[in-house]
Amino acid sequence: MTAEPGTTARGTTAPDTAEPGAAEPARRRTWATGLGTGRRVVFLLATGLAMAVAVLFFCYLRISATMAIESDGGADALQAWAILHGNLLLHGWHLPAVSFYTLDLPEYLLIELARGLGADVIHVGAAATYMLLVLLAAMLARETATGRQAAVRMLIAAGILIAPELGSGVKTLLESPDHVGTAALVLGTWLLVDRAPQRWYVPPAVALLLAAGVIADSTVVVTGVLPLVSVGAVRAYQARIMRGQPLGSVRRELTLAAAALAAAAAGRAALALISAAGGFTMAPAGVNLVAFGDLPQHVLDAVDALLLLFGADFTGRNLDVAAGFALLHLVGLGLAAWAACRAARRFFGEDDLVSALLLAGLLLNLAAYLLGWRQATREMVAVLPMSAVLAGRLLGTGLDRARMTPALAAVLAGYLASLGLAAASPAAPDPGEQLGAWLAAHHLRYGLAGYWQANSVTVASRGQVAVRAVAGSPFLGRGTLLADQSWYDPRRHRASFVILAPGGLTEEPVLATFGPPRRVYHDGVYTVLVWSKNLLADLSRAAVPRPAAARPPHHG
Repeated sequence: MTAEPGTTARGTTAPDTAEPGAAEPARRRTWATGLGTGRRVVFLLATGLAMAVAVLFFCYLRISATMAIESDGGADALQAWAILHGNLLLHGWHLPAVSFYTLDLPEYLLIELARGLGADVIHVGAAATYMLLVLLAAMLARETATGRQAAVRMLIAAGILIAPELGSGVKTLLESPDHVGTAALVLGTWLLVDRAPQRWYVPPAVALLLAAGVIADSTVVVTGVLPLVSVGAVRAYQARIMRGQPLGSVRRELTLAAAALAAAAAGRAALALISAAGGFTMAPAGVNLVAFGDLPQHVLDAVDALLLLFGADFTGRNLDVAAGFALLHLVGLGLAAWAACRAARRFFGEDDLVSALLLAGLLLNLAAYLLGWRQATREMVAVLPMSAVLAGRLLGTGLDRARMTPALAAVLAGYLASLGLAAASPAAPDPGEQLGAWLAAHHLRYGLAGYWQANSVTVASRGQVAVRAVAGSPFLGRGTLLADQSWYDPRRHRASFVILAPGGLTEEPVLATFGPPRRVYHDGVYTVLVWSKNLLADLSRAAVPRPAAARPPHHG
């Protein structure tokens, strides 16, 4: 039956005209419901995630600025600057056992492309890298969970990482990307293994990612390559010897192990090709294992390093707010240790490949530190995100079912308060920027200094002043690590001053190499000696220090 004109299908009379503005609410309701509930939820989640990422980046940028840049980060920024200006293979550069060529340098290059050379390049890079690490940890901790369980898992992993400790914690995690970017690469690789387990492209992609890591940082061998090889070997032994199954039952693990071995070989081959093509060279990675009598001290150092990484270093503090936050971070360290123990109990009987890889990576990293292979705290950075992911993956669901979520939320609130207070801390004055401005004001544009003043002043001055590292005794020679040898060519550059500083150059070798200066300036703790001649001409005839003597401590 067809309704008459002017009536509805039920026979009621419809108004011929609507009141002015009456259709507007209907249009608004139609637009609001047009996306559908699912799409609105996705939109709100995406908006919330974007806001969280922006807030995290801002906080980490502020926290990074509480530490003045050092010459390690400055050297990385100068390498990226050289690549940006056409020196793609870093011809003339001699680097330590880590290059960061395929990890941190591309990030610095993009920042410098947008902002130019400057100290903020290092702070922006550090903030972006650590933010990425937190996000990857949260995504990897989620596994296949959805809804409330996914949120709890992600917040546990991200919460453990979210608030680096001011001072030494910032120096290790946010002064420059350093090994934090390496840990992010490994987490990204395991995320690929976790999300696309049976795809044909996973082993080649894993090989490509790990090869890039090997080129950049040899710690990838400990945290990425060896875990895949060891887990693959253990599962092959279990399948073939213990259960009598064909090796085809663990084809996935063996394929990934082969990809890891191929990555290690490809990374080393790429470094050799770069060197053969006239690109950068690297110092050999020395392996000096700890003496037996020093093992107890290394164990204590490892405990201290773990407290520092987890923001829980309460020792030697006054009992104040900062100490309270450090004690609160013991909860995160406890959850991480609990999750590692649970993963160890399940290592030989669980199908969760990613949890096994995370456990193997953090245990191998700890072992390398304890045995003296890796002796700097920053070289065991991967232990922090890997154990945080394990805590989210293995404990999140159980803690939620045990109704511990409110307690975890309270701890997370404390961590966020700690993050906010750290972000509100004042930025540290940059001695390199101040000295660079003073040198530029006195028309001193190219000179020499000890390692810890050279690259930092060059970068902090935005390249207006170039200061090159020298070392040696009784005569000074050119810097040999983290330096471009073309900097010391007297046909291309003219150096006219030398900076004396605490922890840097002293007067005796400077005067023995160059003779008495024409003028002496004092700027705070710095003494600047000025000559009328090109100092590089005398430097080129001086003894060149060996790489071991010029290697700056703590880099790599």
